[in-house]
Amino acid sequence: MIITKQKSNEDILKLLGGRKNVFIVGCGSCAEQCKTGGKEDVQRMKEFLEKHGKNVTGWIVPDETCHIPLVKRDLRSVDAGLKSSDAVLVMACGAGVSAVRESVEIAIYPSNDTVSVGNTIRLGQFAGRCSLCGECILGETMGYCPITMCPKGVLNGPCGGMDKGKCEVDKNDDCVWVKIYDAMFVCPEERRKVIKAKDYSKMKRGAKTEA
Repeated sequence: MIITKQKSNEDILKLLGGRKNVFIVGCGSCAEQCKTGGKEDVQRMKEFLEKHGKNVTGWIVPDETCHIPLVKRDLRSVDAGLKSSDAVLVMACGAGVSAVRESVEIAIYPSNDTVSVGNTIRLGQFAGRCSLCGECILGETMGYCPITMCPKGVLNGPCGGMDKGKCEVDKNDDCVWVKIYDAMFVCPEERRKVIKAKDYSKMKRGAKTEA
């Protein structure tokens, strides 16, 4: 899932500036799980904006705000609210903001910062596990991604700052390379492999793909 975190209330008001009539678009998928775009989150945002002098002209929570045809269909059903708005606040990931951009011609602002692709650890707690690098090496690292889980992106073993199995950047986190090494005891032959240098040309920006 796409992990997002909400910008500060002050930053959201700063983004909206002098625009008074605001329509809110949430997301019933990843952002809802992150509590940054579900129906309850949209309602809280509506109350907050109204307390600060904004007129919320309406709101909608598409099932998947990154799905352009779905968003275009859903926004047609709230066309009256959009026509009376001078801004849209999108409570979704960057892809959701882009999908809404394809559907309306007024100012659009994100309420969230998109953090990473990740996993749910427990209710309300998430962890980044993928950097969308375009060249997956999980088959060589026992399912752990050092590009994402190591703050330095080290590809061949722990750095010199690792201490007692802990990461020097965040001492509350286990070093991902310790995790990889321990997991390799299941497959001892994997410990002798050296991972080649990362080919970052495969990390495509805005690439089109087909299923």
